[in-house]
Formats: sequence, structure tokens, C-alpha cells
Amino acid sequence: MRRNIKNRFIPIISAILLTAAFTGCNAGQSDISEAGTESMEESIISIEQDTEAETKPVIRMEADGDILPILGDVTTAEDNSVLSPVYLSTGDEHRVVKALQERLMGLGYMDNDETTNYYGNATAEAVRRFQRQQDLTQDGICGPETWDRIFAADAPYYMVSNGDDGTDILLMQERLYELGYLSADNVTGHFGDATEAAVRNMQEKNGISVDGTVGRESYNLLYSEDVKANVISRGEQSELVKEYQQILIDLGYLRSEEADGNFGGATERAVREFQSRNDQVVDGYLGPGTVAALTSPDAKPFGLRVGDSSASVTTVQERLVHYGYMPSRLVTGYYGSATEAAVKQFQRYNNLSQDGVVGAQTMAKLESSDAKKKPASAPTVTGSNSSSGSSSSGSSSSGSSSRPSVGSGGATVSGSASNLISIASSKLGCPYVWGAKGPNSFDCSGFVYWCLNQAGVSQSYLTSSGWRNPGRYQRVSNFDSIQAGDIVVVSGHVGIAAGGGTVIDASSSNGRVVHRSLSSWWRNNFIVAWRIFA
Repeated sequence: MRRNIKNRFIPIISAILLTAAFTGCNAGQSDISEAGTESMEESIISIEQDTEAETKPVIRMEADGDILPILGDVTTAEDNSVLSPVYLSTGDEHRVVKALQERLMGLGYMDNDETTNYYGNATAEAVRRFQRQQDLTQDGICGPETWDRIFAADAPYYMVSNGDDGTDILLMQERLYELGYLSADNVTGHFGDATEAAVRNMQEKNGISVDGTVGRESYNLLYSEDVKANVISRGEQSELVKEYQQILIDLGYLRSEEADGNFGGATERAVREFQSRNDQVVDGYLGPGTVAALTSPDAKPFGLRVGDSSASVTTVQERLVHYGYMPSRLVTGYYGSATEAAVKQFQRYNNLSQDGVVGAQTMAKLESSDAKKKPASAPTVTGSNSSSGSSSSGSSSSGSSSRPSVGSGGATVSGSASNLISIASSKLGCPYVWGAKGPNSFDCSGFVYWCLNQAGVSQSYLTSSGWRNPGRYQRVSNFDSIQAGDIVVVSGHVGIAAGGGTVIDASSSNGRVVHRSLSSWWRNNFIVAWRIFA
């Protein structure tokens, strides 16, 4: 439960008196004894303040100066009679927390987000990461010494190195493993010698500074499309490539007559399509995780569906036009509701399962010379496969997923988008946890990943950086064109547009999943939005 800290302020005179009682204790008060802290708390004079006064700027409690440094509009000369809490801890709520969160985000210890007054678990975890790097007690409490170091001019950017432990280390190791630099038995959450060697190898192979630590440059590279893996990749030719190509052919991802062992562009595209449907990071590499998924009996076969955008979709649409199931104006490369309706019709008249998904059998029939054309008596698919407009799916449509509904802003929202928003809304209040992917805790990327998959959109996990170019979906470049159901990408953050100028997202600064306004912060940090449903 949030604690408001209006009764934790004291007049400057109290600070002077307390200084006499605690001789030798100044900015480094993190070593104050428990008894001393209790005496200090007992000396605090409670001041009843109204709501507006609760958010007043603050200064530090110390006889010889400010405990909290001047923070522009956060602290002014007129506010020198108001003091901040000596320690900020989980549950506290105060205006000064905004400045702390903004600083932690700028230094890379906290996911980027619209700042708040609330000192929640995510803020405390970010403070712990900073404390770990500064060899301070990792208690997640922002006391005077921690505050001073965070706001120091030379405060370091987030970095992990040999000897560190944490969930963030575990996530980094998982990525190093997938890229082929680290063995599975070293994915432990502890940064040891094996992890340092893996990092050095990755840095050398990618032509960046080799120091064995993971800072801004190395961390950003890990999920970059430009990262070079230490695994089977494009350009390699071997019997092993041939073996994996055959599996891709059998699953319907690689449409070749035979495997030739040459890892070319077609194989890379097939690997990416496989990864996107089998919960792998989409990078086009045959890393250990992808290989394990590829050789698993549970590997999901090829299937194009609503939300996909690729050359394969264009091929499907062109074949549907050829057989009369779709007008040529709907060939866009985007798999919208109109394409789904046309596919269902094609499947119906060609004795295939009518699921609206282009799997291996449907694709084979589309590319054959004996597929049945649409009867003249069958209704014609109309609508749009573009990023705007609605689609009518004709007689092949059924269920709520094809019926329009009204969003909170009064605009028409497709049933599929409405379903996605409903799923996202069901998780309001769930805690934010860095790296969590659900079902009961999330980070921003994990939240979008979980919601999309629950809504029937097969989507692999991407970081907020990865969402800048997911390799599918319809691009929305204008902030004012965002519609309900769109995935909104801002600098370092991602959420789901909920209609009426609002968004649902896993917020690090709020410490939970929230439904809030697409405010000026979202506009000013906007990069792109992705339309999943036409």
C-alpha cells in the first residue's frame, strides 16, 4: 500500500538539534544505528498539510546544507522551510520521486517511462542495481548517500561485471546463450569467469571495446539486429545446415524441393518465420534455443495469420486474386481481416480446414495448378487489408472476432482489437517486474508479448528496442493516427493503445499495469506504432 510522507517533514531547527544528538553523522547517514534512527523518527514533528502541500519540493535535512541537491523546479528558495524524508523506501509517495526515477532511467538502471511520485518495487529494484554497482548495501532504500551518488555529476551508467548477481544478469546470460557465446549451465544469474569470457568473445566478434563488462554499448548490441552470433548463420554451408533445412521444409517454412546445405536468404527468412511462431527471439540465427525448438516434437508448423506482414503474405494474396477469392486492390502484403476471409473461402471450396490460417497444406494448394476457383455464386470479399478502414469478411466470417465494437473514444474498433484490449484490461494492477512475461507480473515488453499471444497473435518476445522494427505488422508513423489495439512504441517503452487517447501498459514508474492517457510524454517520445488488426 502506498504511504504518503506528509508527516515525515521537519523544520530546519529540528535538523540542527538532531545534528547535536548525532555528532559525526552527515551525508553518509547510511551507517546510523537502528536505535539512532528510531530516536530521529521520534523527534520528527508531524505537520498536517493539505493535498497541494504534500507535493511541495523538498530540501535535505542537515545543519550545514541541503540534504537533497537543488533540482531545478523541484526545489526553490521559497521551499526551504519544507524538508524531504531522510530515506525513500517502497510505498512512499512524494514529488521528489519523479526526479529520482528520471535520473535512474537516464542512467539505464530503470526502464524508460513517464515518471510518477510513487516509490514502488520497480524503483526500489533500480536503486538496488545502482547500489550494487556502487558497492553500497543493496536494500533498495534511497538514503542520503545513495541519493548523493545517483545525482553526482559523475554517476556511472548501468553496467554489470564479474562478481555481480541479479535477475538482470540472468536475462543477459540467456541472450548470450541464444547467441551461442555461453553454455546453458552458466545461465545462473551470477556473473562469473565464464560469463566474462563470453562477453569478451561477443565484443571481439562484433568489433566493439573488449573489456568483459556489459555497459551501454554491449547491452544495446545484445538485442540489436546488427549483433553477430557465434552460431550457424547466413553464409554458412554444411551438412548441419542441410539437416535443419529439411526440418524447415517439413514444417512448411522453407518451400524448396530439397535441402542444399547453403544458408542463404531464403533459409534465413524461414528461420525468422519459425522463430516468430515458436517463442524465440527473431534474429535469423540457428542458435541453441532455436535449434532446440526446431528439433522439438512440439515445434509449431508454418502458418500465416492476421497481423503478419511479409513477402509470403503478398504471395498468398496474389494467388487468392488468381483464383478469384480477392480483388487485386487488396494485395498489400498485410494479412488483415479481408485476407483471412478470402483464405477461409478458399479453404471451404478446396476441402481444407477452414481456420483462416495459411499453413503448409493451404500454401501447397494455393501454389498448385489444380486449386478450385471461387464459384460465381459465392459472395465477394470486400473491405481493406491496409492500416486504416474496416474489413467485411463476407459469408466466411463468424464469431465476435469479426464484429465491430465501440471503443472508449467512440471510434469503431474491430472485434479482434477489442479482444486484445479486454485481455490487457484483465491484468490491470498486476505488478511490474523487470524481465517478467506473465501471467501475473510483467515488464512493458513482456506485457505486450503475453497479451498478443493470449489474443491469438503468435508473437515472439521482443524488447522495447526490438519493437522498433518487429519485421511484421502495419507501420503507423503519425502519433495522431494511433487506433485502439495498436502497439505504441516510444523511446525505451511499449504499450497497447486502448482507444479514447489512452494506453494500457506495464509501467515501471507506477510499479504495475495501468490504464492511462497517451499524454504529451508519449507524444514527445513516440517512435512508431504497429497495427495488428485492420
